[in-house]
Amino acid sequence: MRRRLIQSTLAVVLVVIAVFGVSLVIVETRTISESARERVHSEAVRLASIVDSRLIVDEQVTAEILSGQITEDRYAVIRIPGRPAIEVGDKPEGDVISATAPGEEGETVTVQEPRSSVTQEVARTLLIIGLVALLAVIAAVLLAVRQANRLASPLTDLAETAERLGSGDPRPRHRRYGVPELDRVADVLDSSAERIARMLTAERRLAADASHQLRTPLTALSMRLEEITLTDDLETVKEEATIALTQVERLTDVVERLLTNSRDPRTGSAVTFELDEVIQQQLAEWRPAYRSAGRAIVSSGKRNLRAVGTPGAVAQVLAALIENSLMHGGGTVALRTRVTGNQVVVEVTDEGPGVPEELGARIFERAISGRNSTGIGLAVARDLAEADGGRLEMLQAKPPVFGLFLSRTPPQKPEDTDRQTVR
Repeated sequence: MRRRLIQSTLAVVLVVIAVFGVSLVIVETRTISESARERVHSEAVRLASIVDSRLIVDEQVTAEILSGQITEDRYAVIRIPGRPAIEVGDKPEGDVISATAPGEEGETVTVQEPRSSVTQEVARTLLIIGLVALLAVIAAVLLAVRQANRLASPLTDLAETAERLGSGDPRPRHRRYGVPELDRVADVLDSSAERIARMLTAERRLAADASHQLRTPLTALSMRLEEITLTDDLETVKEEATIALTQVERLTDVVERLLTNSRDPRTGSAVTFELDEVIQQQLAEWRPAYRSAGRAIVSSGKRNLRAVGTPGAVAQVLAALIENSLMHGGGTVALRTRVTGNQVVVEVTDEGPGVPEELGARIFERAISGRNSTGIGLAVARDLAEADGGRLEMLQAKPPVFGLFLSRTPPQKPEDTDRQTVR
């Protein structure tokens, strides 16, 4: 591109120089020739007037007297009637410029100048024009190189930015070049980089959330399948298979929920459901793991409560809290249900040391963990709770108490809102 810009600019300059330079040379040549003729004619008229003035007073007219009256490189011939011709200066050879002026006493004065003087003057003029043209070409080349660099360097930089985007590096560069069109391209690339960065972050977050959320259900499902393979009792097989199918449905719900949250965390499918069923389901799934650890998990509080939310999402939130207590807590884990105002609260507590003071409210941030864990369980749990209009909070640090707040009022449908607006 640089070469093309330089070549095109240089071509334009050369065309302009050719058109105007040739015209200027022709005009200057004619002007110099006309000026030489006028000078010679003026010289002849002036010399004729001198001869007239001397003839009128009967003074002598000789070559010696007139030699100081003409320019050194010119030749003059004075013809006076009845007298021999008077020659002043050296007669030039070759082509000459000649002019004749008559006098009042009948004499004629002819002045000649060699054309070589005109040729030399034309050559000097052509040399000046040539130097000016050369300077114009040099200036044009320098300007073209600068302009080419100004345009080509940003394009190269933009190409590198696009290549970086294609190679998976979506960091915006925020570079501008002072050219509106190129700055517009840079704006689009930076916007694309930011969108790609958000998409990659969402994809990585989805992968991390899926890995964390699916790990425990898959482990429980594999345990159920192992029990099926180790028993010959048909009733036990049916019971375990039914539980396994329920867990598969929960896995499907978890995957759909994660995909929904990855697209729009505000999107929920909240319904009214029996809270006791979800709690008892979690107790049944986690008791084997707690028995293996020599611990217990129990439930207490009000029964037959109905809450608004997505049963699968609520189950995942409770599973995250129960797993957190299993990994970081101690003693018996208790799930207590209570009612406060228009909300149902499920509290999960244990007898462990609690949340370290340095963590505090940051316990719900991603990658924040008190021990060697992923640090995303509680963050995902809070996102799931908020997606259904609820909230997850740490009510107490020592001993740890986490509360899941769910609404008791069914969600209002859009058509109901429209009817109220019309009324």
